[in-house]
Amino acid sequence: MTDDSNSAGAVDSSRGVAGELSYLLVLSRPRFWLYLAGPVLVGVAYGASSVGELLEPAAVALFVYFLVPANVFLYGVNDIFDREIDAANPKKDDREARYRGQRTVPPAVALTGGLGLALFALVPRAAWPWIAGFLVLGAAYSAPPLRFKTTPLLDSVSNGLYIMPGAAAYAAVAGSQPPVLAVVGGWLWAMAMHTFSAIPDIEPDRETGITTTATALGESRTYAYCGACWLASAVAFAALDPRLGAAMAVYPLLVVAIATSSVAVDRAYWWFPAINTVVGAALTMGGLWVILYG
Repeated sequence: MTDDSNSAGAVDSSRGVAGELSYLLVLSRPRFWLYLAGPVLVGVAYGASSVGELLEPAAVALFVYFLVPANVFLYGVNDIFDREIDAANPKKDDREARYRGQRTVPPAVALTGGLGLALFALVPRAAWPWIAGFLVLGAAYSAPPLRFKTTPLLDSVSNGLYIMPGAAAYAAVAGSQPPVLAVVGGWLWAMAMHTFSAIPDIEPDRETGITTTATALGESRTYAYCGACWLASAVAFAALDPRLGAAMAVYPLLVVAIATSSVAVDRAYWWFPAINTVVGAALTMGGLWVILYG
């Protein structure tokens, strides 16, 4: 009887551990993993001057961290401090995980934040400001006292954190900072991407008293804001290279198409992980082409 009891306890423990790990995986938003890891690939492709530099230890460490641990950190902080808001958010019913006070989440956030700090020992100093910026903004976006996500415009601007992994990767491989126009263009892209993603949340946010750029502007003006940011992003990239500008021009065209069509924004929102992957792959291939063929 004791053996059976121990066996049952071991099975329950195993299921509990597996369940918690599965929850953390869903919490990390696998669909959006490349929003952080993808810029690392782009940054490495443009920062490297030879094939050998593509697999430098610093580049590999940055990609591994920003693929999963950074997403657990970013979205874990978000879910902890959005617990009450998310109770009314329909996205949490199927596509995302709803945080209900699971005890593993705060330690997981602390661990993945610590792994981010460990990167300072693995990458050149040129990349340090970008890693620090990601960790600070990643926490300050959701956590008090700053909680940028509840302040119109600051919620949008602070989401430049999504391009910081790419800037860190470029700096780590090249040993110098990325071009200012690339940072500006990437930052504007991230601002628009964040604000567009907030459109489906306008009503849930208003119901819970949350004020964002999207709730302040309303749906139609938020489309205009996103289109303007994406257009400015394309112009900044075009100033670096017309081919980069052409690739980024897909975004203002898309927002116009969505705003003037009958497609529901909460449906169109889920197209963007695939769209961003295709555009990111095109940018990465462009950088690799220069390395291989000059």
